[in-house]
Amino acid sequence: MNLLGFRTGLHLATAAVALLLLPALTACGGSGTADGTTPGGVKASPAPTADPVAAVRKVASVAALLPADVRKAGALRVGSAIGFPPGAYYPDGAQKEPQGQDIDIADAVAKVLGLRLKRQDASFETILPALGSSKYDVGTGNFGVTTERLKTIDFVTYINDGQGFAVKKGNTALGTKVTRLTQLCGMTVGTGAGTTFEAALTAQKRVCAKAGKKPYDVKVFSENGAILTALQQGRIDVEMSTINGLRYQTAQPASQSTFLGEFHRLDVGFAFKKGSPLTPAFQAAVNELIKDGTYDRILKKWGTTASAISESRINPPEHK
Repeated sequence: MNLLGFRTGLHLATAAVALLLLPALTACGGSGTADGTTPGGVKASPAPTADPVAAVRKVASVAALLPADVRKAGALRVGSAIGFPPGAYYPDGAQKEPQGQDIDIADAVAKVLGLRLKRQDASFETILPALGSSKYDVGTGNFGVTTERLKTIDFVTYINDGQGFAVKKGNTALGTKVTRLTQLCGMTVGTGAGTTFEAALTAQKRVCAKAGKKPYDVKVFSENGAILTALQQGRIDVEMSTINGLRYQTAQPASQSTFLGEFHRLDVGFAFKKGSPLTPAFQAAVNELIKDGTYDRILKKWGTTASAISESRINPPEHK
């Protein structure tokens, strides 16, 4: 999503949004319980069974772009934020490994590079600082590329997602689309800790006063399931999250929420410590996957083809 993303859950169900997958999805930071059910008691569904990563092989010319010590070690430490579908999540208690678009893309890149990923679940807001301390070699979690983040982080893009809004089904106060933040004035907005959503809402909070309106209130949550529960219970009026995440969430009848459209697009990428020598190899690996069709097959599996990019870039400027 920047999360774009939210805090990791346990090796179980993902939040109340990880419900029965739509047929369209099976064809093409969460909270869970020990029996693999969501907080609302709904059994989380398995992930789609297609495996477009299985056929990916090492590409020697791309792997040669890696630093010699990395090629020798044969592995990278990955800080991974596991949140909600379709990005990265734990589908149910029977599946011990995370699933999702971000997981598949990272695994495919690793195969092109001939590397193993030592994935460590981490809360979204801790991963970028940990890159600076060299705890991880790379971070994943639907991290949006922003001007502020580019000051300390290098990115290799792999998808274009962004920011959107959702309300409880039946709430018509915002109409069918949010196009400006002044529409939120006087409302309570729920979003994730450490995300671009929180940053955008905080930075622009004065827009309501300038418009002569009551300011909006921002409530920050560390788990996506808690945001949806708050929306369903009326403790927040609107939810701000990733475009793809909200599209998935609102397509699930049990979520009882409605998507209010795209607000702001952002490139999303693998995150690295500033100056990392890994970025050229990762960029080349993503572009290899785009060229051979694996990338398209991964996005079709997760229903996110509308967010496809034509080529990977290193540190592109933020979309304005």
